[in-house]
Amino acid sequence: MSKIRMLLIVGLAALMLGACSQMNVSNPFKPTPGEEKLTSGIKSYEDTEYKKASVDLQGALQLGLKKSDQVQAHKYLAFIQCVSGHEKQCREEFRKALEIDPGFELQAAEAGHPVWGKVFRSVKGTAAK
Repeated sequence: MSKIRMLLIVGLAALMLGACSQMNVSNPFKPTPGEEKLTSGIKSYEDTEYKKASVDLQGALQLGLKKSDQVQAHKYLAFIQCVSGHEKQCREEFRKALEIDPGFELQAAEAGHPVWGKVFRSVKGTAAK
């Protein structure tokens, strides 16, 4: 390959890279604001900071999430409602999760939980009818 041709290719590549850096191209691996809120909400839930978790999970839903993440947000909101003694709200959050994904199931350890396990099975049974 001639030196001139090589210089043209390198120059063109540099121009293209420069143009891309000037464009507002988002990083596909960077979490969205909704995903960041979801992660924060789950972490707060795990730290038993239920009020903060609830705010973050609701915020994540408002910011927009893909369907599988919406289901996760509603699942954790249901857990919070159940452990707080609000069975009606717990049922409602499970119902919302099942509306988004009718095939949604709790993990084995979650399904056996004495507080929300039976609530989920009841809501799932009602949704299936």
